[in-house]
Amino acid sequence: MSATKEFGLAGIIGMPVAHSRSPVIHNYWLEEHGLPGRYVLLPVKPERLAEALKGLVALGFRGVNVTTPHKQAVMPLLDHVDAMATKIGAVNTIVVQPDGTLRGLNNDGNGFVQSLRDEKPEWRPDDGPIVVVGAGGAARAILVALTAQGAKEIRLVNRTRDTADTLARELGGPIRVVPWDERAHALAGASTLINATTQGSAGKPPLDLPLDTLPRDAIVGDAIYVPPETPLLAAAKARGNRTVNGLGMLLNQARPAFQAWFGPLPTITPGLRRAIAATF
Repeated sequence: MSATKEFGLAGIIGMPVAHSRSPVIHNYWLEEHGLPGRYVLLPVKPERLAEALKGLVALGFRGVNVTTPHKQAVMPLLDHVDAMATKIGAVNTIVVQPDGTLRGLNNDGNGFVQSLRDEKPEWRPDDGPIVVVGAGGAARAILVALTAQGAKEIRLVNRTRDTADTLARELGGPIRVVPWDERAHALAGASTLINATTQGSAGKPPLDLPLDTLPRDAIVGDAIYVPPETPLLAAAKARGNRTVNGLGMLLNQARPAFQAWFGPLPTITPGLRRAIAATF
């Protein structure tokens, strides 16, 4: 949509949502672009989700982000769901169309892939084998994006083998499951390592993954951004690998959402990063 001077509302639906940094991001961009509007927190209980979605149109919302536990539950309640969101099986962004219908998108996977490029501009998905640890929602979004953008070999590692096997069968493409007890060997020759689990996040034990066989020119990404540097990223950085945390995914998935709601495609500036850092 084109930029408009009419007051615009957007927000994030989930339960809980108080921890979200998305208001900092979108309200920063609204101010930066001189647009009247506000991005707000919308705590919605699962049993009120359908009512909440209907209320978006009545209240004049441009759209919302969607977080736990609603990413899958919103899908049958929407009028249109884009192909990537359908493939991922989850929606993270809803756009209220001019006719009042609701369109679902998922920018998470592409957001993470772009964060790798932001850190290492010459990085390509087909540079070499990519190791993805985890088989939950974040892993699924990242795997779909990597495959769509041309990855040739993805080694999927997960503590529960059956979960990884099911995910690999559903997504197909270049994904090969590696048993958990062979995870260290899976890093040999890899160009990219991605942690898509919650291991290493605040209050959780670190990811149990020795990096001895990982090439030092590989980039290491973590979907976690609290804390900003997980034990995995600290270990990778100490041995000379370039690293990126999950804040890049959060920021890059927010850019197309802001554009869909308010018009301009915003940029990720040092000022925005400082504003977010101040919330930790």
